[in-house]
Amino acid sequence: MRRFDAQVVNWTRMHDCYGDVDRVPALLERVECEDDAQAWEELEYRLVLEHDLVFPAGFAALPRLMRLASRSAPARSLAGTILRRAAGQHGCDDLLASCAGEISEFRKLLDRHLQSRPVDYLATFLTSLAAMEEYHWGAVLGDFTDDFYHLACPDCAVEVTIAIGGHGRYSAIRDWDLGDVDRRGLRPTPSEELSGTGRWMYETAVRDGHGALAVGITHLFGKAECPDCAAVFDIADEYTSANRPVVR
Repeated sequence: MRRFDAQVVNWTRMHDCYGDVDRVPALLERVECEDDAQAWEELEYRLVLEHDLVFPAGFAALPRLMRLASRSAPARSLAGTILRRAAGQHGCDDLLASCAGEISEFRKLLDRHLQSRPVDYLATFLTSLAAMEEYHWGAVLGDFTDDFYHLACPDCAVEVTIAIGGHGRYSAIRDWDLGDVDRRGLRPTPSEELSGTGRWMYETAVRDGHGALAVGITHLFGKAECPDCAAVFDIADEYTSANRPVVR
C-alpha cells in the first residue's frame, strides 16, 4: 500500500468540499499560530459535510489537527468529527494508514480528557471508540436516555427493536400505529463477564462516574429475546455483524 508522509502532504491532490486545494493548508497555518475562531469555523465546513461525508483535505489535515488537540479544544473536536467518519467510502485509506502513530497518541489524549469528566464526555467517548476502529459504536452509541437499535433476528429474520433508556429496556416488534408491542425484558450481561470492547466501555464509564452509561452498556452487551420466534441472541454481536464496516 502506498503511504503518505503525515508531515508532508501533496495538497494539490487534497480538495475540500468546494474543490479548493489551497485554502485548507492556509487555514491550518492560521490556527496553528493562534486560536482563530473564524478560521476554525471555516475549516469545519470545508472539511466535513452533513451525511458523514469527509473530503480528502479532511484526512490530510487529520495528523496536524490531532497534534494540535493537546492545546486546542476546536482541534480535538474537529479531529474527532473526522475520525468518527473514517469508515466511509472516502478513498483516503492511505492517508489514514499514514497517521496511525498520531491516532494512537490522540487516543491517549482522549482518555486523559475523559478522566476530567468534561461536558463533551459522550462525544469524546465516541471518538475514543473510533480511534479503536470501533466505528459502528462510535456512530450510534447514545447516553441511554432514549436509545433504540433495530436488528434482524438471527433465527427468523424479523426486525426487532431494542430499547435501552427512559422508555424501558426491552426487545419488541415496532408497530407504527401501536408502538412497540410484545415487549420482552433484556438480559444484561454481568459486568464481570464483559470482555473486549464492551469491557473497555463499561470500565471507562465506571471510572469516570457515568453510572447510567455503564448500566446501559451491560444491556447493550446483553441478550434479547425475539418476540416473534422466542430466539435469544446477543445484542452487540448481531449489531456488530450487521454494521461493522470493512476496514480496507
